[in-house]
Amino acid sequence: MIKVENLYKSFLGRTVLHGLSFDVAKGEVLGFLGPNGAGKSTTMRIITGFLEPDSGEVSIGGHDMSSHPVEAKKCIGYLAESAASYQDMRVQDFLNFTADIRDLNGSHKKQAIERVIDLCHLSPVLSESIENLSKGFRQRVGLAQALVHDPDVLILDEPTDGLDPNQKHEIRTLITSLGQSKAIIFSTHILEEVESVCTRAIVVNEGLIVANGTPQELKSRTPSGRLDDFFRAITRSDAQRTAAMGVSA
Repeated sequence: MIKVENLYKSFLGRTVLHGLSFDVAKGEVLGFLGPNGAGKSTTMRIITGFLEPDSGEVSIGGHDMSSHPVEAKKCIGYLAESAASYQDMRVQDFLNFTADIRDLNGSHKKQAIERVIDLCHLSPVLSESIENLSKGFRQRVGLAQALVHDPDVLILDEPTDGLDPNQKHEIRTLITSLGQSKAIIFSTHILEEVESVCTRAIVVNEGLIVANGTPQELKSRTPSGRLDDFFRAITRSDAQRTAAMGVSA
């Protein structure tokens, strides 16, 4: 469903992506990991069509993002890191607005909105302005707008950031369920989420993929068997040397 080939991207003369290539199939939840500044958000913005790469290609559901952006974007639900929304809108109005953008109408629109309200447990706040919501509910609204058109591909950038433990559990459970029928890229700094939610993980460091495997495979590459120890080792400044220890890109 998602195919990324040889992405390069520079800002102000600094190259932040160095030929990234990977794919994600339907039924996979890919954990997209890396330290701050590694290139994760840039990659996700290119995949969703918000940024253009300097070179390389992105295909979503068989549609090339460069030559057929509308068709490609129809396949995607995107939750940006800050769960961007119109803060002065009521939740119900915002969901209606996003459904309109996705070209839903009539009974299909009504059913789609009811479905995401139920999935994201938004019934208690439908009449409230988004600016008055807690961080947890704002994240749920952001996830609802990403899901309203029932896309085959989900791109989730730090979806549990700032949530309390109960809210994190709810979002993780939802992502696990959605991952059975969708292709999902899930960016997070919380390594326990990778183990509990993701079927595979990619680690990016300094714009390069330095690891690609299941959480269990990555854990097995350290004496401790801990994912956090593996992450620290592979994202050190000498990551290229560490990668030579048998880490597959």
